[in-house]
Amino acid sequence: MATTSWTRGSPAKEERDIVHLPTTTAYDRWAPVYDHDANPLQALDDLELTTLLPLFLDLIARKPHKLATKIVDLGCGTGRNTLKLLSLPSTHVVGLDASLKMLEIALQRCTLRLDSLSVGHRAEKVNFEVFDMMATAALPDCARNADTVLSTLVLEHIPLAVFFGTAAKLLVEGGYLLVTNMHAEMGARSQAGFVDPETGAKVRPKSFVYGIEEVLAQAGENGFHVVGEARERAVRDEDLPMLGWRAEKWIGVRCWFGVMFEKL
Repeated sequence: MATTSWTRGSPAKEERDIVHLPTTTAYDRWAPVYDHDANPLQALDDLELTTLLPLFLDLIARKPHKLATKIVDLGCGTGRNTLKLLSLPSTHVVGLDASLKMLEIALQRCTLRLDSLSVGHRAEKVNFEVFDMMATAALPDCARNADTVLSTLVLEHIPLAVFFGTAAKLLVEGGYLLVTNMHAEMGARSQAGFVDPETGAKVRPKSFVYGIEEVLAQAGENGFHVVGEARERAVRDEDLPMLGWRAEKWIGVRCWFGVMFEKL
């Protein structure tokens, strides 16, 4: 994993104008810098997924053999985690996102990655589709009957009933769902956003703060059962070389949680 340059005592955040935008509009603007703005929560998510994602994929491997496994990356963004799925043979990978600008980057990145992999060591099929679960309940055909759904740092922007209702419709019975999100401790003090390099303003999309218990309760109402236990993660001092100087103010604060579910 690439590390972010950090030195203790980096300058404090400057005061900036804050602009609130609809989520899709905000992410369209965020797309060009999304993978390069040293976001500590994204870095923490990547760090935790080094162990959680293999456990999740192992759940799939235990299922009765199928000719192909369909994995949907719900809210795939620029393909940060879609890339991690492309080396899985006998899979159909589907990336869905409401932001066309994010998807354009995901498609470009994933095409390059697929071209570097040999036949037999890569996904059999990859699709990217614009899909806004806040605007429509109609699922893209390529995403229906998924065996697994992966959704990282997306839940913050979606009402719980909409999110879990959508995930339930995507999955086959017995399918698995992996969700990661900003922890309520972090959400009480901050939310997703970025500094627009053109204006210098802080851009914020629509966000919700969710506690783990209410997330689990809504998941249960939509027919999901927790697999294992929910994970919570605070930033630790030793994380800073990997997470970068922006993470220093979050030491001791629970910033991330992740949960695996099975659709009953």
